[in-house]
Amino acid sequence: MIELIGTNAGKVWNALNEGGKMSLKALKKATKIKAEKDMYAALGWLAKEGKLAFEEADGETMVSLVG
Repeated sequence: MIELIGTNAGKVWNALNEGGKMSLKALKKATKIKAEKDMYAALGWLAKEGKLAFEEADGETMVSLVG
């Protein structure tokens, strides 16, 4: 399970690095991570490492890489 979370975290990081700030819906599509729990586990991993910024815009959560 830890390996899957790490792999998915890499997909999330790469998608944000290439595409910039994204909504959760766009990020899920870009990474092709199917299960919502897997997406949130990957986001949690990166957030814990201080690599993500979150903001609300028009009722959607937007995610981007920090610095």
